[in-house]
Amino acid sequence: MIEIYVNETPRNYPKAITLSELLHELGCDPQKCAVEVNLEVVPRSEHAHRKIQNGDRIEIVTLVGGGSSSPPQDSPLKVGSFTFRSRLFTGTGKYSTFEQMNECLAASGCEVTTVAVRRERLINKEGKNLLDALDHSRYTILPNTAGCFSAEDAIRHARLARELLSGLGNAGAKWVKLECLGDPKTLLPDPIDTLRATETLVNEGFEVLVYCSDDPILARKLKQVGATSVMPAGSPIGSGQGILNPNNIRIILEYLKDGDPDYPVIVDAGVGTASDVSIAMELGCDGVLLNTAIASAQDPVRMAWAMRYAIEAGRLAYLSGRIPKKLYANASSPMDGLIRSAVK
Repeated sequence: MIEIYVNETPRNYPKAITLSELLHELGCDPQKCAVEVNLEVVPRSEHAHRKIQNGDRIEIVTLVGGGSSSPPQDSPLKVGSFTFRSRLFTGTGKYSTFEQMNECLAASGCEVTTVAVRRERLINKEGKNLLDALDHSRYTILPNTAGCFSAEDAIRHARLARELLSGLGNAGAKWVKLECLGDPKTLLPDPIDTLRATETLVNEGFEVLVYCSDDPILARKLKQVGATSVMPAGSPIGSGQGILNPNNIRIILEYLKDGDPDYPVIVDAGVGTASDVSIAMELGCDGVLLNTAIASAQDPVRMAWAMRYAIEAGRLAYLSGRIPKKLYANASSPMDGLIRSAVK
């Protein structure tokens, strides 16, 4: 009779057996195991003739882990009467050429792109029309009242955009991204005119996506007057500072999604790189709208790809539910099955 220890558990056998026989009895695939006898690794080629002696201590180890080949399916993003798979909205400004713009839009995976309703943004210096450069079957155009500093001007631009896009047969004719700016230096929104313009345009049948500051009280009032989506700024337009006040974004999400979890909150403006996009999505935002971060990057196409992956990663992280933060360590590998220490 011999007694051996297999992964610290004693086992008795009437006579000495080989490692191959032991693995077979335990149901272990020798191709997927490594074996150590008395702290010495035994090569697989020696298993068949390596006899186990009384008192031998044997460690049999394998690899643990797991994963799937593709992430779980996410629900689509619903914004008013629109439904999209991509949660990244991009702009069309600041690109050196229309060709570069189209390459970046394609790389980003976006389905929505914004266009400012102003002649200098629709016609480039060569006299080419921006709308001719966009694939209307691929992208839904989101007209933008960029550059407007009053409710009256913003409303006027929105009406013109609806007339223009209706003639093109683009679904974007029924919605508008509303901007009513209050200051040319910071480009922060005027809260009073923003609220007035939102109410008027909603009453005229527009689906209004409203650019606003990260003020939870204003955000709640905008939803109350019928805004299809509230779009708080992460930081000032084009600043690249990222999400400066995540706590306010959290409060906005809490207020606007209370009893209405699918209400779309989309961060608009201020992101500079992929990590900013991921942070917005990890907070629970439904999407991100950006332009400068891609168009003004040193390599816009690479940055467009980065933003595409960032929005997907941030969304997956949010849906997964992050682990709580702890003061002390918590081992990621299981302590059960730990190989016996060689140190006494």
